[in-house]
Amino acid sequence: MINIGALVVLFAFLFLSCAYAQDTTTLVPAIITFGDSAVDVGNNDYLPTLFKADYPPYGRDFANHQPTGRFCNGKLATDFTADTLGFKTYAPAYLSPQASGKNLLIGANFASAASGYDENAATLNHAIPLSQQLSYFKEYQGKLAKVAGSKKAASIIKDALYVLSAGSSDFVQNYYVNPWINKVYSPDQYSSYLVGEFSSFVKDLYGLGARRLGVTSLPPLGCLPAARTIFGFHENGCVSRINTDAQGFNKKLNSAAASLQKQLPGLKIAIFDIYKPLYDLVQSPSKSGRQYFDLN
Repeated sequence: MINIGALVVLFAFLFLSCAYAQDTTTLVPAIITFGDSAVDVGNNDYLPTLFKADYPPYGRDFANHQPTGRFCNGKLATDFTADTLGFKTYAPAYLSPQASGKNLLIGANFASAASGYDENAATLNHAIPLSQQLSYFKEYQGKLAKVAGSKKAASIIKDALYVLSAGSSDFVQNYYVNPWINKVYSPDQYSSYLVGEFSSFVKDLYGLGARRLGVTSLPPLGCLPAARTIFGFHENGCVSRINTDAQGFNKKLNSAAASLQKQLPGLKIAIFDIYKPLYDLVQSPSKSGRQYFDLN
């Protein structure tokens, strides 16, 4: 998942735009990230939440072999993307002490595990809702202007690469386990609600200066170990009905993105389809040189 996500992010934006034309070796001045556990680099370490990655084996394959707050043994897709775009260090988790001074020049990460498009679910999980992530982004802009000066800060905000990864927690940790929702709304209705929240978020982010945005689709949720364990019953392999829900959401997401690009002048938005490559890996791991592939 990590390598696929990184390559999709990289090549999509190389096609969408030219290199960042300043005294730098990076192709964009900064990477600014919003979303959930797929891209959280440690914000949840500073929250009173159960969703943390501050203990082994998390981080065992990272540079210092210590937990970093990433929900991963090593690097995330956004880390590989930063590497390939020429960055020598990674944008810090905004709630961490590292998010200060010149470290802010290369961006910031506002993502929070167990967050998503559904604000209520994020609040219940004691994660950072997307609305609060946007508030932190506004705060970041003020700090950036003090460090870089107003003119350079405005240039960084305009030319930065923005990444949004959300939706998985909304379904797996909220919809499917919450009878107050799944007994009232069908998966299709809930998907429509989430995509509406996505559109509102993008419009707000655009209003704050973002112009190049990469958004991940949902992965094959029915292939996640948790989904297979809790909802698989006697079904072998992935849970087909949950994968169908993910595909339905992705279709709505693509339509919404196309509409937003028409509505908002200058916006370049790409939906990165991680569903198909990940599903193919689960079904045929030997094609990637593996005997087994798990989405955990």
